[in-house]
Formats: sequence, structure tokens, C-alpha cells
Amino acid sequence: MYSENRKTEAKNLLPGATGDWELVIGLEVHAQVISKAKLFSGSPADFGGAPNDHVSFVDAAMPGMLPVINKKCVEQAIRTGLGLKAKINCKSVFDRKNYFYPDLPQGYQISQFKQPIVGEGQVQLDLEDGSSVTIGIERLHLEQDAGKSLHDKADGLSHVDLNRSGVALMEIVSYPDIRSIEEAKAYVSKLRSILRYLGTCDGNMDQGSMRADVNVSVRRPGAPFGTRCEIKNVNSIRFMGQAIAYEAARQIDILEDGGEILQETRLFDPNHGETRSMRSKEEAHDYRYFPDPDLPPLEFEQSWVDEIAATLPELPDEKKARFIKELGLSAYDADVLVSDREAADYYEAVADGVEAKAAANWVINEVFGRMNKMGLSFADIPVPPQANTAILRMVAVSEISGKIAKELFDIIWNEGGDPVKIVDERGLKQVSDTGALEKIIDELIAANPDKAAEVKQKPKMIGWFVGQVMQASKGKANPQMVNQILRKKLI
Repeated sequence: MYSENRKTEAKNLLPGATGDWELVIGLEVHAQVISKAKLFSGSPADFGGAPNDHVSFVDAAMPGMLPVINKKCVEQAIRTGLGLKAKINCKSVFDRKNYFYPDLPQGYQISQFKQPIVGEGQVQLDLEDGSSVTIGIERLHLEQDAGKSLHDKADGLSHVDLNRSGVALMEIVSYPDIRSIEEAKAYVSKLRSILRYLGTCDGNMDQGSMRADVNVSVRRPGAPFGTRCEIKNVNSIRFMGQAIAYEAARQIDILEDGGEILQETRLFDPNHGETRSMRSKEEAHDYRYFPDPDLPPLEFEQSWVDEIAATLPELPDEKKARFIKELGLSAYDADVLVSDREAADYYEAVADGVEAKAAANWVINEVFGRMNKMGLSFADIPVPPQANTAILRMVAVSEISGKIAKELFDIIWNEGGDPVKIVDERGLKQVSDTGALEKIIDELIAANPDKAAEVKQKPKMIGWFVGQVMQASKGKANPQMVNQILRKKLI
């Protein structure tokens, strides 16, 4: 599936002192499975809680405690694989990945190695310049998370919190198909969007429920792959871009000075914007994988996979295609609206019964604009979709102007209420009465004869009168009728 010889476009080449370099990136994304319980125990998988409050004997690796697979987590992994257009393996094996960490109580991690639950898949990226690229997925496997070491306590000692120990993770491994920082950021954003649509991971990187290990190498265009370095546990798309940029520059400098890249694991320091060496890279055989003797092979019927497939929602790519084809939206508008499932649902509710493009413009500019400015999530929006629909309907039939629509939106955002009733009660309806508008216009022309004469010579100056009429009517005059009357009287 992966493209070792994928040709990198000139725009993505990195300039060095001795020539151009090609960036090669592969990502291992760890996504926490949405499930009430952990992968092998009944302990709650909720975020937060007092330290060591969500820990069972299994999570703490007490002697004699045996793991029991959580069927819901398996279903979520299958669901994710289907959303990634990947091969589902009806037989897979859990392995022990052996290494020592203070917050890994068993001394090993239960993971999957040679026989994962999900095989090859793909993610389609639509980039800002209008181009598209397909990133291959090598595998998706289930594994348990480790605990967390705490080093910032007042007593000066290190502590271990096992609340995360045993939480189910999906590790989604891409092929080294990514050739730029833009592609890497778009890949993680798209993957997060797919997982949220599927309901298999909340994608909250700030809470650690989605994070990425970033493998970075550079090579001369068309040359064999270079030695890669892995940047561990990056929990922000912005930080990921910074980490890749620094690491690529570091490797290019070393190679151009005649040095050699050492395969190693590195950490990104966001405070200084640089990666730092953590340890020499352990190859897979260093982990001494072997099948977990406490867990038999995981086997299920294809019919179960088919049942899960029948419940999949419309995913971002399909929804975008429908918005463009059936609703006539631009690719840009469709991209913005489908990037988040809640955004798409909100838009479709607003667009029910009004012109699709008008609804898209309104939601993107007014609703999303206000949300972004105030840092709100969809759960916090005080204006329900139906209120926006009512506003747009009144605009469509010229009951209110676009200016009044924005003022009305502001009123409902801050005070709530029914848009139609507010328009009636506060006298916000658009003035379309020809007689009333002519009276305002006649008074303006009489008061500004020099401007009226100027319009005859320069018709574009009519805009000044339109503005004055709108001001005099407090924004309630029908702009189209104002223009018609002014042209009749002045031109």
C-alpha cells in the first residue's frame, strides 16, 4: 500500500545548503476507545478522578488476576477499521510487549504484533491548494495504556497514578506516505474527524485521549529512505507541526555536515520549540513479543462485522460529496462544515427549509465565527438551529434585512427568545412600503442637492444615498427597493 517512491512535489522539498531534501513522515496515532470500562477489566475508563481511583486488581497487576476482553472495545476497533476502509481480520492475537516502566505494573503491555485486528486501509486528504493525496494505513491494533508517573508533588518524590492503566487504545499506524508538515497536520485532523463521526474516540488531544508518535526522516529526492527518529507522545496538531519542522532541520544540518542520523526516540519541548533525545530506539525484537498465554486468539464471525458495518454513519468524505452534489455548496464550504460531526449536524438542521448556500454562509460566518471568537463548543451555543432557520426565512422573504438579521442573532445569543416574536415586538420588520421610502428619499435629495447632481454624473455615487436611507430607517429599509427608487429619481 505505501509509496516509497511517491514523487514529492517541488513545493514540499526542503532547501538545504547543498541542495533539496525530501521529508518522509509516518504516524502512529494512539486513540483512546470510547468505552465505559477498560480493555481487560471492569474499571471505569473515565478521564480524571482522584489518583488510583479507577483501578482494579487486574489494572494493578495483582498476582493471580487474569484479563478478560471487553467486547465493546473490540466492536469499536472493528467500527474504526471499517471507517478507514480497512481489512478486518476475523482472527487476531494479543501479545505481551515486554519493557520496564515504573507506571507499567505488569512489566509488559498487552498489545498486538504480527496479527492485528485491523489490516491495511487508507485516509483521503483534501489539501488547501485543492490537491488530494491518499495516506495508507498499515494496521490498527488494540492495546492497553500504561499509568502515569507524577514528578511535581510537593514532597519531592515521584508518584504513580494507575487510573489510565488498562484503558483501551487503538494504535493506528500509517505507512511513511506523508511528505510535508501540511499533510501530517491534515492527516491527524482528518483521522480525528473520522473517529468522532464513528463515535469510537473523542479526539480530545489535550486530555490525552488522542496523541501521536511522529516518525521523521529526510532523504535526497528519489533516494532510499533515511534513518528515522521517533518523536513520542505529541498531543497537539500545532506542536506536531513545530516538532516536524525542527526535527527535519536538525537532520538536514547533521547530514550536510557529513554526520550520521542515529535512530532514536525523542521528545518535543513546546517551551523551546525543539526535540530532545530521550533514548536510543528500541527495535521490535527488543520488546520480546510473544502471544499472551492468558488470552486465547480473538475470533469472531464475518456476520458480526457486517452488522457493525450496517450501523456506520455517513462519514466526512461521503457527506462532503453530498453537500457539493445535492446542495450545491463549494468544496471549501463543504470542507468546513463536515470537518466536525456536530458542525455538520448543526448546519443540516439550520438548512432544513431554507436555501442551502445561504444557510452555509450564515453558519460559517455568524455561528462559527462567534463560537471561535468566544472559544465555545457546540454544547455551549445558546442559539438553537431552528432559531437560525427562522432568521434566514425572514431574510428570504424580505421581512428583515441582512443587517437586522445579524442584530437579531445577537439578541437571541444574549437574551434567547423566538426570532419571529422579537421582530414583531421590537418593530424590526423591513420597510418595503414605497410611500414611506419615497418620503425619506425625497427629504434626503432636498437636503443634499449637490450630491443628487453628482449622482447624475457619477452613478456609483448612488451608494451614498443608499447608506443615508439605511441610516435614517435604522437599517430597516428594503435595500432593493431603495436602490430602485433612487435610480428612478436620480439617474
